[in-house]
Amino acid sequence: MNYYNEKDFSGNDFLSNGFPIGEYENCQFSHCDISNKILSNSKFIDCVFERCNCTLANVQLTAFQNVQFINSKLSGVQFDTCNPFALSFSFFNSIIQHATFFQLKIPKTLFKDSDLTGTDFTDTDLTEAVFDHCNLSQAIFDGTNLQKANLKTAYHFLIDPGKPPTDTIL
Repeated sequence: MNYYNEKDFSGNDFLSNGFPIGEYENCQFSHCDISNKILSNSKFIDCVFERCNCTLANVQLTAFQNVQFINSKLSGVQFDTCNPFALSFSFFNSIIQHATFFQLKIPKTLFKDSDLTGTDFTDTDLTEAVFDHCNLSQAIFDGTNLQKANLKTAYHFLIDPGKPPTDTIL
């Protein structure tokens, strides 16, 4: 497996033979189109994806540890197939429509200024997560743990008031 440390990837020059499976640590990806690419079994540690199109990327068994997505598009990504070990990421000004976080444990995740239309959070642990100025239209929160989650500035969400924990910030 290839190992990349503190490397900047810009555009698509490095994608000529598909996405290089490997371990990426402290790497920066900017303006990359990895839509429909297979990232399976890769590991991203302390990486930043900025202005990337990750629509429908295959992230099966991919490890995301302290990864930031900034101004990126992640529509249809099935995050529930990721490697759950130390899974942590944050999203800033991103489009995460119709993605799936089914049954993941992602407490304290930050979603800021993002569009999560139709995203599935069924049975997800979102304890202390923050949805700051996020569109949650048609998002699914069935059985979701929202203890101490902050949805104060989120909008267009529908949560059954009989189900959320009493300390969810709405």
